[in-house]
Amino acid sequence: MKPSKPVVEDYLKTIYAHTEWQADAITPSALATRLGLAPSTVTEMVKKLAAAGLVTHVRYGAISLTEAGAAAAVAVVRRHRLVETWLVQEMGYGWDAVHDEAEVLEHAISDRLLASIDERLGHPDRDPHGDPIPAVDGSVRRERSLLLEDAGDGHTGVVLRISDRDPSLLRELEAAGIGVGTTVSVRPGTLVVGSTLVPLPAPAGAAIWLSA
Repeated sequence: MKPSKPVVEDYLKTIYAHTEWQADAITPSALATRLGLAPSTVTEMVKKLAAAGLVTHVRYGAISLTEAGAAAAVAVVRRHRLVETWLVQEMGYGWDAVHDEAEVLEHAISDRLLASIDERLGHPDRDPHGDPIPAVDGSVRRERSLLLEDAGDGHTGVVLRISDRDPSLLRELEAAGIGVGTTVSVRPGTLVVGSTLVPLPAPAGAAIWLSA
């Protein structure tokens, strides 16, 4: 049976996102974990994606997007991130509550509506979490960054991105006055925001990217 377009898009988007902020390609087991599916289900789907020319995959090895797969992935990533931005800026959603809504809407809205949303928002290049929004032509603007846990003591930088995988962490950081665009200085176990010391929740080191 041919997989539905939303299913294909979800796979491609997940593969793309895995390597967006680090270099290691995704494995079938990691893909299954990210999608919350059985490994056997993912293995069969990857075979179908490979047959369609969207991914390359060696048995038991990593999965990579082909040129066609990357183009399709970037298109759905653009939709997802524009919808998240629209929900926060226009619909009053919190940045911790938009991911699941965008997962549904990204497959449903028309290109015409997406273009209208993009224009109304002023053609943003970042979503509420700092992830880059690809342009219409598929290009992506990136800034040099480093993960918080890799930043040395005394490093000062701007928060460029905060992973949206843990909504409770997003709420905790927001309550502490930390968001995309906040300038912080790194101290052991804490961040300095202005003149305030903010203790870091344990997951923050692997969820915050700073300007390099």
